[in-house]
Amino acid sequence: MFVFWGDGSREAMDLVNGIQVRSTENFNWTFIFILAVVFYVYWTEINKKNYPAVFAGLALYGVHWLYEIANAVIGHVFGYPLWSVSNESTTFILLIGVCWELSMMFSLAGIISFKMLPQDRSKRYFAKNGKGGVSCKLVGALEMALLFALFESFLAGTSNHSFIWVYKWWGVLPVFLTTYVPFFLASNYVPDMAPKKRKAFLITEWALVAVLLAVLIPLGII
Repeated sequence: MFVFWGDGSREAMDLVNGIQVRSTENFNWTFIFILAVVFYVYWTEINKKNYPAVFAGLALYGVHWLYEIANAVIGHVFGYPLWSVSNESTTFILLIGVCWELSMMFSLAGIISFKMLPQDRSKRYFAKNGKGGVSCKLVGALEMALLFALFESFLAGTSNHSFIWVYKWWGVLPVFLTTYVPFFLASNYVPDMAPKKRKAFLITEWALVAVLLAVLIPLGII
């Protein structure tokens, strides 16, 4: 069953109110296995010296964390976040909108998206005589964003409420445009930035994530 918009129901609100962030009540060994898989993928790419793929993974994953932090802050300020994950659907909830399994998936999503691009990343679709057209990076980002938005609509309709949308104006379309498109633009474009710009982007991105987590978690905001 697919759900395309939040319903603003009392049930959705109660589910969000019952979320236990960073509780170990449902913790199990799949946590360790998933972490091992992520380490294997990254170290494999590093050993192959496929650094662009690593940059793609880190770029998207950093954007993911900034979005999750912003979502948790929205929940703290306005009562409910834009999206949430349920206690029943995960072994461990990191922030109100992201569980361990989901976050680890996003740590790999950038690598996957980058590897799905044509070998010639300068390729442009619908170009005429070598002019105009649409970048394969943009097309790839839009395709991946659409796929992820549709899959999230499926998760929102699962019986264990894997995803919870409270606000009636939040759903597949805003998720696609405001969340997943930026995610995959980061993974597809950052690896080919000039080295200094790429380094500045990644350092700034992850430094901001680290500072926000270090400040907001102890304050009880997220």
